[in-house]
Amino acid sequence: MEENEEKPDLVVWDKEKGYYQKGLSYGSNVSAPAIKLDNVSGWKQANADVANKNFQTKFDELKEEYERLVQEVQLNELVYSSKYNFTPIMGQVYHLYRKADESLFLSMISPDSWKQEYLGSFKLDTSHKWAKIDNN
Repeated sequence: MEENEEKPDLVVWDKEKGYYQKGLSYGSNVSAPAIKLDNVSGWKQANADVANKNFQTKFDELKEEYERLVQEVQLNELVYSSKYNFTPIMGQVYHLYRKADESLFLSMISPDSWKQEYLGSFKLDTSHKWAKIDNN
């Protein structure tokens, strides 16, 4: 065949290699099996749903952790802003009270020993954070 001559669509022709159907990984004639692409939209949607659920779960976990952190900061601000005339010892339990004038004070006296408005018991940990203690 001459170089300028038109070739039919079903003939695989290259200027350097000529006719080279055997080198192809797919059939190039009309009787070759049809090339069908897999429908990946279902796979993509299912995996996108799983990924979104994982993201939502992680987001919820981070949100809960953030809310715990905010609560911890607020408790620390509350205790550190109260009045006390002693140096707190780590690991010792102290009790937070509110006076009639709405001011807060920290005391070593337990709530069952007197009639003050009791707000909670706290313990100073090794990282200098106040942790609320349950008195059950």
